[in-house]
Order: sequence, then structure tokens, then C-alpha cells
Amino acid sequence: MSIIYHVFPDQVPPVQPAPPVPPVRTDEIPRLVEQGKVTVADALRMMRLSGPVSGPGRKEADPQQRERVEEASEEIESLVGLTGVKKLVRELKAFVEIQRRRARAGLATEPTVLHMIFRGNPGTGKTTVARILGKILKEMSVLEKGHLVEVERADLVGEYIGHTAQKTREQIKRALGGILFIDEAYSLARGGEKDFGKEAIDTLVKAMEDHKDELVVILAGYRDEMTRFIRTNPGIKSRFPIHMDFDDYATEELLQIAEAMLERRQYRMSQDARARLVLVLDGGGVERPQGNARFVRNLIEKAIRRQAVRLVSSEECSREDLMTIQAQDFAEALQHKETLDSSFRST
Repeated sequence: MSIIYHVFPDQVPPVQPAPPVPPVRTDEIPRLVEQGKVTVADALRMMRLSGPVSGPGRKEADPQQRERVEEASEEIESLVGLTGVKKLVRELKAFVEIQRRRARAGLATEPTVLHMIFRGNPGTGKTTVARILGKILKEMSVLEKGHLVEVERADLVGEYIGHTAQKTREQIKRALGGILFIDEAYSLARGGEKDFGKEAIDTLVKAMEDHKDELVVILAGYRDEMTRFIRTNPGIKSRFPIHMDFDDYATEELLQIAEAMLERRQYRMSQDARARLVLVLDGGGVERPQGNARFVRNLIEKAIRRQAVRLVSSEECSREDLMTIQAQDFAEALQHKETLDSSFRST
């Protein structure tokens, strides 16, 4: 996976340095505003980044916050692959911490613009990463709630004039304090100038300005379609500075994902079953299956059900029998291809 940072210096006004201010406590910031030593905008950013301080009527900073940040970060680190995402999370943590220290020192802080483009095939971890990022940003005090609201075109686009703006604003309201994740975002621009999808885009862009400190928006979809969508909508490109490409998993990575899924459920594969799964993931000499991790999850769940059918008529089953997935369980699961095909249509 690769991460591309797009910077548009001609579209971003130069940042004027704030007057030097001695290190301050958060509860002293209002006095500095009254004295004209900091602007209201800088004061709000300083208070948001500084976090709670001790003093009359104020709680001590949560001593467990750092631990919660590390726990959420470990969820990202424990995912198979996704090297670029893990690097980005470490950068975000460092950036937010340094901005917090600068605020406490009375220095100007950088606006935290985290709107993102996720490009990749279904099952490559886009939704999973978005959900964990929400947790991390909440614990870093970047987002108030950190929840994830997943939507698609049908949730945003209405059937008559004015309906689209209303539906889009409703979804934005649900997402405030967290992440709005728009799957197959390119579909908003498929109908041309007269399509209501354009109204959804315009409403979204305005909301990103109005709620810039309350919302992170992620646009997700297939790589080629998202690339065309961005190219034909310059306003979108300039507002989403972080682009992530989610590559298809290699066979070995999919095998690791399958083993982890089984272990969480207290199952394991026999050697023959493992060999059969590797053959399937490699394409079995025909064609490599689509769906990535979602295909693997659906196959595992189907194989577990086939194992249950195989064992239910046995009067005695050992612990080993109850835990082991055999090659025939995968073989029978693959016979029900229509069930597995549903994995290709989701992110």
C-alpha cells in the first residue's frame, strides 16, 4: 500500500506567524485574547489541542488517555500488511502531540486536515482501517466521538430538487465528532451535471468547511474509478490531502488472515485443509478469487458450517474433531459459489 500526500501551495494562503506568546496554561488563554496577544481562532486551536488542565472547576487530564491511544494504535499494528497505514498512524500521533506542545508554549499551531481518499478493491481493509482510525483520533482528542458512519450514494442522493441536500446534511449531522465514510464515492458524479449527485458533493464540501474541526471525511472506492472521480472534480482533490492505495493481499497474507479468523473462533485447519486453501487463494490454476479478506471471511464461515453438518450425526466427537476444519469442508463450501460471490461487492 502506498500513501500519497498532495500539497497545493497555490491554493493554500500563506500562514502568518502568530506573535510570540510565553508558555501558558489553558485557563490563561482567555486573558491573552482580551489582551490581543492571540487571535480567537488561535485561542480555540490552543484550547482544543492543550486538553484539560488542573484548576478550579476542571478535571485532571485523563491518566489513561495515553494507554488508550496505544491500545487503539496496536489494533492497526496487529493488522496483516498495511505497512503504509501503520506509518501514517505513527506520523499522526507525532504531529498531534507536537501541535499540543506548541499550543502549550503559546506558539501558532497547524490546522489538522485529515480528509482522506481510500482507493482499492473490496476486502482490502478500507472500512476496518477507517473504524480504527476513528478510535485513535478520538483518543488523541482530534475527534470528539470517533465513531464511523458508513454511507453510499443511496444514503445521500434524493429523488427531487432539495431532497439531496437534506439527506446529505442528515448523514453529516450523524457523523459530527467522527468519520463520514462514503463508499463508492465516484458514483456521486456518474450522472453528469444534471444528476443530483453533484448537489450531494456541493453540500458535502460546504459541510467540510463549516465543520472543519468536527468531522473527517473519507471517500472510498475502486482505484481507477476514484482516480477518474478526483481528476474530474478539482475541488475534491484539493480538499483531501491524504490519499491511500490499498493493494490486494498476497496469498501468504490472506492465509495469515484466515488462520487468525479461525484462531479467534477456536478452530484450526488440518494440513490438507491448509494446502487446499492455499490452492484456492492462488487461483487453483484457473483464476485467483476476488474479494480479498472478505472472500476469506465468507469462505471460513461457510467451511465452519459445513464442518458442523459433517459432525452433527456423529455420536462422539473429540475436542480435536470439534476444532479442526478439514479439506472437504472447504471443498463443500466452494460448491456454494453464490454465497462467496457476495463478498466481491463490499469494501
